[in-house]
Amino acid sequence: MKKKLTPLHLSLAGMFTALMAIGANITSFVPFMVIGGVPITLQTFIAILSGAILGSRLSAIAMTVYALVGIAGVPVFAKFGSGFATVISPTFGFILTYILAAYATGKIIEKNSSKASYITAALTGLAVNYILGTNYMYLAYKLWFAAPEGFTYAMAWIWMLVPLPKDIILSVLAGLLALRLNRNALSGSRLNKLKQSA
Repeated sequence: MKKKLTPLHLSLAGMFTALMAIGANITSFVPFMVIGGVPITLQTFIAILSGAILGSRLSAIAMTVYALVGIAGVPVFAKFGSGFATVISPTFGFILTYILAAYATGKIIEKNSSKASYITAALTGLAVNYILGTNYMYLAYKLWFAAPEGFTYAMAWIWMLVPLPKDIILSVLAGLLALRLNRNALSGSRLNKLKQSA
């Protein structure tokens, strides 16, 4: 049975929705940090962190709200993009994968909360983001968007090799940070229970 969402849950989801908007545009003042039309952002890091902290269900809700807010016209996407037109953008696939990446990350940790599991979950979320997002981008360029001259499937992956090292490092850090925060929160909860019972 699914647990009822509390005001605290909704507040945490809203916080990560806002963090996604910040992470999407944190490098917007550096124009050259855009490779093949894909901005180098902190969205993958935050999506994975949300999954590891909020769990599969709540993090997926937060990432879905982020996507819907952007589609509705609020400039929360990379380079302050927004609007329904972004749906046909080659990079929209990555926005969709944030939902799946967060969910997958959270699901793995819900089953096993060891340190290795946190890192595995984070890297799995990254793989979901890259594999589905890159394939969506390739199909978008080939089917309905004007592809660059000589564009191939291999080229799409070559573009993604540029931010990959950064995202691997940040994903592992997201997993370790979430582990630390979750354990501290658990310790704090236990301490409060001990104080109340004293």
